[in-house]
Amino acid sequence: MQLHWHRRDVRAADNRGLSAAAAEGDVVPVFVFDDAVLDHAGASRVQFLVDALDELRAWYRERGSDLVVRRGDPRTVLPELAAEHGIDRVVWNEDYSGLARERDAAVRRALDEAGVRSESFHDAIFHEPGSITTNAGDPYSVYSYFWKKWRDREKPAPVAAPESDALASVSGDPIPTCSDLGFERPDADVPEAGTDAARRRLAEFCDDPIYRYAEGREYPARDATSGLSPDLKFGTIGIREVYEATAEARASAAGERDESVGEFQSQLAWREFYSHVLRYNPNVVAENYKEYENAIEWRDDPEALRAWKEGQTGYPIVDAGMRQLKAEAFVHNRVRMIVASFLTKDLLLDWREGYAHFRDRLVDHDTANDTGGWQWAASTGTDAQPYFRIFNPMTQGERYDPDAEYIRRYVPELRDVPAADIHRWHELSPTRRAELSEGYPDPIVDHAERREDAIAMFEAARGD
Repeated sequence: MQLHWHRRDVRAADNRGLSAAAAEGDVVPVFVFDDAVLDHAGASRVQFLVDALDELRAWYRERGSDLVVRRGDPRTVLPELAAEHGIDRVVWNEDYSGLARERDAAVRRALDEAGVRSESFHDAIFHEPGSITTNAGDPYSVYSYFWKKWRDREKPAPVAAPESDALASVSGDPIPTCSDLGFERPDADVPEAGTDAARRRLAEFCDDPIYRYAEGREYPARDATSGLSPDLKFGTIGIREVYEATAEARASAAGERDESVGEFQSQLAWREFYSHVLRYNPNVVAENYKEYENAIEWRDDPEALRAWKEGQTGYPIVDAGMRQLKAEAFVHNRVRMIVASFLTKDLLLDWREGYAHFRDRLVDHDTANDTGGWQWAASTGTDAQPYFRIFNPMTQGERYDPDAEYIRRYVPELRDVPAADIHRWHELSPTRRAELSEGYPDPIVDHAERREDAIAMFEAARGD
């Protein structure tokens, strides 16, 4: 008997660990709600996970099996389940954070002591950490070099879901609700979860938007992105299945359409790059990747942080992004960069404050991607934005939301304000701003002044 421990692979198809277990037959599928992981979770992510597990359980039940669900420490739960079901081998798919690797090492020891074999597989990414390195054998810290090798490596095909006769006849307890797990049901509109929903999103994206992705992905008001980030985070769809669909889309394209598909594939490589960075630098979750001679003197300004979180900074594109986060547990990628730059370079607040808020709110929070993105914006990470290149939030809004369509969607106080006035909100007099919108705030900082302050802050950290 085999036990497959589902983690960030809430699916049956294109699951390398599950497929390997099924090859030896009689698989008991298990998911464990680990309190050490739940301590870092947010309500929207927990709701998405619970919904995805409901669909996965239905898939197993349709085939005469079930998903066994437990809550507790996997070091204790898995050996107990192994004894209960006469398990010879426990199988799972790798994760790359420091917390995950420490947990997995402890589980292996516990299973060894119980006389149960264990084996793990690389499933969430194409190329396991350590397989794409510099000529000296070191992990890459610059994406462009990593991308060239990633792009040229052969991509394996998806693996099939197990047949019914490979699944053990078991029964599981009910899947706990958000409330059972200690979370209030989220206020945000959490997307539909599960493999069926992920496949619909993928099919719809590859039908048309993928061919507009290169030109349209930077514009938050356009429907030019895949919406697959929660699915990739929780593994409700396999990365090989996603890539195969994009490769098929590319095969029928030419010219700019072909380049657009390639641009989307490069974003899959970014995701993998940050997974490699996290694997070899687990402290990037809480520490700067880039070393400065002196500590960065971030400000302590609770009121500014509160205004940023609530979308009340007086910078329309920033506030739209933060309100989208609250309403949808999601933020468009270009806007993520804008709000992160604003927090660290305009408000001069520690990137860890923003990372923690995003971790609590995002449905697609991924430790590797989010630490990579936040440290990029803060000029503290690998291949990061140079400290002296600072986003102007008004210019960014005008460039990427010229008609203020995205801004008006999330900032109703500006719904009747002309786009030109929205994009020069910081230049208007307080009287004129009050005439246009009584409810929307004045800018809480002067961008030009704070830009100089930010450069001075980083130069002091550099020892200049």
